[in-house]
Amino acid sequence: MHPHPCKPAGIYIHIPFCKKKCRYCDFYSITGLSQAPSFVRALVQEMDMVCKAPLLFDTLYLGGGTPSLLKAEVIDFIIETARNRFKFLKAAEITVEVNPGTVTFDQLKTYHRAGVNRINIGVQSFDQSNLDFLGRIHTADDAIYILNASRKAGFENIGLDLIYGIPGQTVTSWLADLVKTVEFAPEHLACYMLTYEPNTPLSIARGKGKFNPLSEKNVVDLFETTHAFLTTNGYEQYEISNFSKKVIGSPGIRRSRHNQKYWSGIPYLGLGPSAHSFFSSKRQWNHRSVRKYIKDLNSGVLPIMGQEVLTRSQRMIEEFYLGLRQKNGINFESFNQAFGVDFEQVFGDVIPDLEEKELIEADQHHLALSQKGLLFLDSITEMFITHPGID
Repeated sequence: MHPHPCKPAGIYIHIPFCKKKCRYCDFYSITGLSQAPSFVRALVQEMDMVCKAPLLFDTLYLGGGTPSLLKAEVIDFIIETARNRFKFLKAAEITVEVNPGTVTFDQLKTYHRAGVNRINIGVQSFDQSNLDFLGRIHTADDAIYILNASRKAGFENIGLDLIYGIPGQTVTSWLADLVKTVEFAPEHLACYMLTYEPNTPLSIARGKGKFNPLSEKNVVDLFETTHAFLTTNGYEQYEISNFSKKVIGSPGIRRSRHNQKYWSGIPYLGLGPSAHSFFSSKRQWNHRSVRKYIKDLNSGVLPIMGQEVLTRSQRMIEEFYLGLRQKNGINFESFNQAFGVDFEQVFGDVIPDLEEKELIEADQHHLALSQKGLLFLDSITEMFITHPGID
């Protein structure tokens, strides 16, 4: 994750409100909107305090939480304020996350008029039993409504999130979700394996034996099914969990430009409670408290909870963590320029065994995990980050 100070940066704005906390989610959010007006005022103050950063931006991403819980006019105001404070390229990607059951057609039309050109929809599943297990507030019909409404509102770039690895899920039931998904032809798909984050209700229930997680073999079957089905239905896998629609003559045009910044060491500015920022090897993060966030900004203080400057070895480790997740893998020339070492000379002893096992694809320019290798992402990454070449 070597920094690219010359490439346009991204802005992430965390909208920390939810109707209800999902059982699996460990992102920071609170229920209810009583603090929303104070939060929006504080957010503007934060923008005012950091807008002098000498950066050019080409992505703006409103995530959460549930941004679509706020009135559409408030989302419009936040976007307009950001555009007035920061310098954006004309063709910037502007994304708003929405959850089914929290957004109407009129809201979507307002987003579109406000310049939002990408919608990301947290569908997770079209199977009601899965939605109930995950603690989602919406129904399958809500998801279908929002997908149709988004197209009708004029959106030509729609992202959709799904979760697999849910207890009781089979290849057949997961395929039903994928088949339903491609019927709507979203431009982007994020298919996340269910993880049990510490202290979440789902993790606690698992610890009490309330349900049996899927076996590793079953999860692997679902992972392989995902790749096989989507790649034969017009999608390319460009990251372990992310797929974009192929467009003839414009490779990669439907990838999430914003999320690629996180994986590629490109600077990003995080605004709102719990948001992270990264620039030139420095990372910082805001308080995970709406009240503390508002209090600090009302006092004229940035709501920074912590910060760190990554060492050379830490940056090298992140390069492996993030680079190996991507289908493009690690570019030797970029790596050598960033760290002043010859990748093949330093890590070359690891490569032959991985090639023999068909876990990687390597040539004179780059190294990437094969489809088979992606199944062993964690263990292969561990081989590199514990290598003596990491100093």
